[in-house]
Amino acid sequence: MKHLFLTSFLILLSFHHLVFPIFCNSSQTDNLFKLLKSRKSQNPPNTELWVGLDNDDGDFSPVYIGPQDGLKKADKINALPGQPKGVDFDQYAGYITIDPKPGRALFYYFVESPQNSATKPLVLWLNGGPGCSSLGYGAMEELGPFRVNSDGKTLFRNDYAWNSVANVIFLESPAGVGFSYSNTSSDYIKSGDTKTAEDSYTFLVNWLERFPQYKNRDFFIAGESYAGHYVPQLAHTILSKNKNKNQTVINLKGIAIGNAWIDDNTGQVGMYDYFWTHALNSDETNAGIHKYCNLVSDNFPSQCDDYQTRGDLETGDIDIYNIYAPICKNAKPKSGQSGSVHNFDPCSDYYVGTYLNLAEVQTALHAKATEWEACSGYAWTDSPTTILPTINHLISSGISVWIYSGDIDGRVPVTTSRYAINALKLPVTTNWRPWYSDNEVGGYVVGYKGLTFATVRGAGHEVPSYQPERALTMISSFLTGKLPPME
Repeated sequence: MKHLFLTSFLILLSFHHLVFPIFCNSSQTDNLFKLLKSRKSQNPPNTELWVGLDNDDGDFSPVYIGPQDGLKKADKINALPGQPKGVDFDQYAGYITIDPKPGRALFYYFVESPQNSATKPLVLWLNGGPGCSSLGYGAMEELGPFRVNSDGKTLFRNDYAWNSVANVIFLESPAGVGFSYSNTSSDYIKSGDTKTAEDSYTFLVNWLERFPQYKNRDFFIAGESYAGHYVPQLAHTILSKNKNKNQTVINLKGIAIGNAWIDDNTGQVGMYDYFWTHALNSDETNAGIHKYCNLVSDNFPSQCDDYQTRGDLETGDIDIYNIYAPICKNAKPKSGQSGSVHNFDPCSDYYVGTYLNLAEVQTALHAKATEWEACSGYAWTDSPTTILPTINHLISSGISVWIYSGDIDGRVPVTTSRYAINALKLPVTTNWRPWYSDNEVGGYVVGYKGLTFATVRGAGHEVPSYQPERALTMISSFLTGKLPPME
């Protein structure tokens, strides 16, 4: 295996925790770099190339489908505690049983579109980690209809929620993440890319039985960070399973992955080059890293560690997920005026954690009473070092493939995405150009044969958190099969 700069990530993680305490024990990118470090451990995850669940040999394993009668009605949310007045859409939450024998079930939160929901597409949103919550991040801090006020008890409306253009499912996966669970503890030590794709597929088939009106709807998958693995792998699984005409055929139209970790080598060098090009590291440090941290070697000289440590210290006390954002200095819930979707609160993790641990909130969500955390720690069992072959397979299948990147994320930065896409060696079909949102440059876009790459100007790792209007413009274009607007 060829991995770059893994040794430094433990230093990065420990430094990050000193500067940015968070509500739970880890965050999306903390879990990612723990996984990368585990590749060097005595018990590394299986890094063999991911080939999917069915190998195109016609041998389709049966998928569990449980009884769904009456469960849609039971899952309907009357109202979330502290929600604002004038909510004009239906919302649902509950569990889908994946395997009744071990008692494994995945939790979802679903919001329909306020207008013309019957004609809008269906989107599944996945957050990364691995092991982090799409409810806590995606729904409550990014693209969902609500955000949590600083009191940790009430909600305010997100005027740029993605359910204005689609019906959106937020899935907490795998079991053990958020409210998702298993009654068999051994399930928690079997987590990995393959199991996550398999369970997410089983979830979808059963969810469509519970909500049959969506069976023939155009379906898209979107996600961020380590969902750069989850989303392409689930899409590959769907395309493979669709060959079995004896079960639900899912009408998959496309995928979109943001600030996505898809290739170890280009990802790691892209991060350090981003540091240097954004004045976070010195010339000497960048030159030393490129000199001593050889891309094709597993055995780095001591100078590699020295320069990585120096580089980590040079970045200083900043939020590396948005290099220009303020950090959270006072995480205690506080009363006061309602939050604004135009000004992302750096302490939002705490407010969300407080809210989702309120007993009345868990009751309204039909969730099992539990101590909810945004991320769970896993000994991940399988994770390929690159997902580029899977993306190539999806491109050849003809579905829409978009990669997007908030351009002020330092953890999985825009350079990482560009290096990975360049490795695919795809011909350019639409030259690099700006795109617009609300009469301003919203970012930049380039079209390749079978793939679109878009940046979102002024957005960090969680793109819709920082630029909700631009994110909505971009995803609306993706869903309609068009490049973002030129003016």
